[in-house]
Amino acid sequence: MLSVVESTHTSDAADSPSQPPAVERTVKDCVQELLRSGVLEAARKPNLYRTALTARATIDGLLEVLDLCLQIDDVRGLAFIRVVDGYDDGDREQWSHPLVRRQRLNLEQSLLVAILRRFYVAHEVDKGIGDEAAVVHLDQLLPELNHFLGETGSDRQDDKRLRLLLEQLRGHGLVSEVDDDEQVRVRPLIVHVANPANLQNLLAAFTHHAEADRGQDP
Repeated sequence: MLSVVESTHTSDAADSPSQPPAVERTVKDCVQELLRSGVLEAARKPNLYRTALTARATIDGLLEVLDLCLQIDDVRGLAFIRVVDGYDDGDREQWSHPLVRRQRLNLEQSLLVAILRRFYVAHEVDKGIGDEAAVVHLDQLLPELNHFLGETGSDRQDDKRLRLLLEQLRGHGLVSEVDDDEQVRVRPLIVHVANPANLQNLLAAFTHHAEADRGQDP
């Protein structure tokens, strides 16, 4: 009788669905950080970045159910998530993905992204791709922003507008905090956040608008 019970128990175990393999804690931490901030920089979170490199297939498998995937820029030391190719097939548009909706920028933010990206690309041309010290002084950014948006009539308000936009972009992982020397570091993710052609078109449109406004001044 005992042998029958043992035989039945073994058969039930064989017929039961297999449990999914446990995910390592380091991989979980990596995925959670990617979902929280969207990006890992090797310079800031080396351990998590290393996990993203070594466990890329596993991470992609975990992100797949969310229509996301992991992208690596090993030259700049970046690991970040993006919407999978083909998400916008059929009735869905890529812009409708919850991740993209959460991270969409308004027009003024996009303008500053275009300005900052131009500074960052010039820095890489001068220092080489992957150099992390892309620092811009607020005095360099303020005239650029005022050129496109126009001056408010108050230096204090102009400065406040710039700082507010920078703080908003910091939440997207694109710049650091403004330091004591009135500088910000432009983070390498900025080269991936938008289509360069679209940003150039945006700058051209703002330039045309600004020149038209100046032409109407008495």
